Amino acid sequence: MITINRTLKNKNSDIIGALASSLCLIHCMATPFVFIAQASVASDHHHAPIWWKSIDFIFIGISFFAVYWSAKNTIKSWVKFALWMSWIGLCLVILNEKLEWLPLPEGTIYIPAIALIAIHLYNKKYCQC
Repeated sequence: MITINRTLKNKNSDIIGALASSLCLIHCMATPFVFIAQASVASDHHHAPIWWKSIDFIFIGISFFAVYWSAKNTIKSWVKFALWMSWIGLCLVILNEKLEWLPLPEGTIYIPAIALIAIHLYNKKYCQC
């Protein structure tokens, strides 16, 4: 049973990572539309619903485990480094949005999200034992 679970994690971590990063990207792209829809319903349109804000952390949690398993099982060291740097970049951008450390353009979050998607897909295709 443990061998089966490890095999599933090893083979599917890149798919899960790419999927989580893609959903995160869609979530980030949809946020302005949620604000517009909410503005038409309520007068306090400057705040996203709590459940919408918490989705960021769900994606980060899922992508952490996907990056962990993919980095652990890749055969190329640069892919391991790129996965972790992209994940750290995504975390920092999300934390910056929440804590407002630096004024960054909204599109900044797309860079690490797209990088994670691309690296997971590359790893799935070219870097598995």
